[in-house]
Amino acid sequence: MQQKDIAVRPMAESDIAAVLAIQAVCYTAIVPESADSLLAKRRASPGTCLIATCAGEAVGYLIALPWQCASPPLLNAPTCRLPRQPDCLYLHDLAVSASARASGAGRALVEAFLHKLQELDLGRASLVAIQDSAAYWARYGFRAVPASGPLQAKLASYGAGVQYMERPPTRCD
Repeated sequence: MQQKDIAVRPMAESDIAAVLAIQAVCYTAIVPESADSLLAKRRASPGTCLIATCAGEAVGYLIALPWQCASPPLLNAPTCRLPRQPDCLYLHDLAVSASARASGAGRALVEAFLHKLQELDLGRASLVAIQDSAAYWARYGFRAVPASGPLQAKLASYGAGVQYMERPPTRCD
């Protein structure tokens, strides 16, 4: 599988079964989110939830939400209400199936996310790095941000050893 074989499109509700299968394999340090939680996020912001496919098969996904910096949504929440005045695009989840690793699917999804960030003119992006992924996100300009008391409380739902990260606006975007 090569990068040119990867296509990125908006996530459909019918993709949730594939998303659940991918996350079940990828997330070993946390309990994967439920179908209800994933659907709530997708329904809240269908334009920022994406699927990477190869030959029509889902091989990766990215869930992002217009949100408030330093206040990530709780993990596995059964509902999702977007804030009235978002100030960032929150990258909630990115996962790529084992069969598509090194195919460029992850890069294609992140590039589509960065395009959405520009499109929405939110400037900053944020995420919670889990499973020792901070170095991966640093390659895309994300930097660790010290967590305040309220932020630390929210991060507790994401498991141990997580880092809250932000990507400030850059002139190159």
